[in-house]
Amino acid sequence: MLVNLRDICSIAEQNNMAIAAINVASFESVRAALDVAEQTGHPIIIQHAQGHQHLAPLKDIGPTMIALAERSSALVCVHLDHCEDLSYAVRALDMGFTGVMFDGSALPYETNVERSCRMASLCRDYQAGLECEIGSMGSREAGEKDEGGTVEESGAVYTNPDQAAEFVKVTGLDILACSFGTVHGIYKGEPHLNFDVLSDIRALAKVPLVMHGGSGVSDEDYARAIDAGIRKINYYTYGAKYAGEAVCALADRRRSAKPGAVVYWHDMTRTAYDTLRDTFEHVVTVFANGASPMA
Repeated sequence: MLVNLRDICSIAEQNNMAIAAINVASFESVRAALDVAEQTGHPIIIQHAQGHQHLAPLKDIGPTMIALAERSSALVCVHLDHCEDLSYAVRALDMGFTGVMFDGSALPYETNVERSCRMASLCRDYQAGLECEIGSMGSREAGEKDEGGTVEESGAVYTNPDQAAEFVKVTGLDILACSFGTVHGIYKGEPHLNFDVLSDIRALAKVPLVMHGGSGVSDEDYARAIDAGIRKINYYTYGAKYAGEAVCALADRRRSAKPGAVVYWHDMTRTAYDTLRDTFEHVVTVFANGASPMA
């Protein structure tokens, strides 16, 4: 069942859980995410990042996401992630997306406010929920050279709690992405999350909060973040990494057992799907934070 971003995050708020927001850059990841949501009974967000346009064009993946979400027995929000252009958001909303994340975090604060307000007006016209970001993870979702690493290496800037409260009030957003120690991409060391910053943001902003750079964080830190007010956790990099490793291992096993053995494309896509499903099942369950299934 297709549901609004606001509504799915309200469910998370009522149950002290976070919704897994899976970036789906392939048909296998769409299937795996929805199958896990149906199996576990927990709501899910499937999202397309503008920076993944080269991996899965919106015109192709968008209608697929909408069609499969509508026929699913799970509660599913179809969300546009890290959108930087109003015109791109219109394309997604016209398809039926029920949430948009406008990313103005790299812009000057005043420009971020202005464009976030414009996006809020657009989302209201479509009755879609709006996520915005203040502070910065530094590295970008699309995977530039500076992805991952440490907070310092990625150029991350912690969200200012007072500024976050003002930003929420002025823009009228529904949920807020904030920076408190996570980064996009592969971590080069242990993530060190600043829970004091997160708690202060929650206390002052008074809206559901979003963790970007959610892959690679420990289960214990996920739980602490959820208890501190995180209601949506974005997940992509490590799921894609594990699926890639499984496909490579499959090819190695086949060729070791029989030199010159053929590894067919459908063997690889099935292996990727199985691995993604296992990974998504784990994170969806962890993010549920002990909440009972919804279905």
